[in-house]
Amino acid sequence: MDRDPECIFCKIIAGELPSAQVYEDDLLVAFRDIRPAAPVHVLIVPRQHIPDNNAVTEADAELSARLFAVVPRIAAAEGIARDGYRLILNTGPHGRQEIPHLHMHLLGGQRMQHPMG
Repeated sequence: MDRDPECIFCKIIAGELPSAQVYEDDLLVAFRDIRPAAPVHVLIVPRQHIPDNNAVTEADAELSARLFAVVPRIAAAEGIARDGYRLILNTGPHGRQEIPHLHMHLLGGQRMQHPMG
């Protein structure tokens, strides 16, 4: 798998940095965000280093499908599936992406505020 030795998420995936992991498989790792924006805030991260959504290609179709397919399982395990949750995938600086490694935020455990105000 491609890895960026300077990437924080690559270091977490490699076990070089600690995380509160909630899910893993051959393509993804999911762990709790260290600065949660909701009572449940899980990051779902590909093991492969992909900088952002603009770098996803047709060759990443299985990975993209898996990214969304594991959400219901994680949401159920976290106790937020029934009441609902929010998924966020930020891309680039204007999209407020802070870590240049593709990842999706799963937030829940409270009623979310509308993102447009």
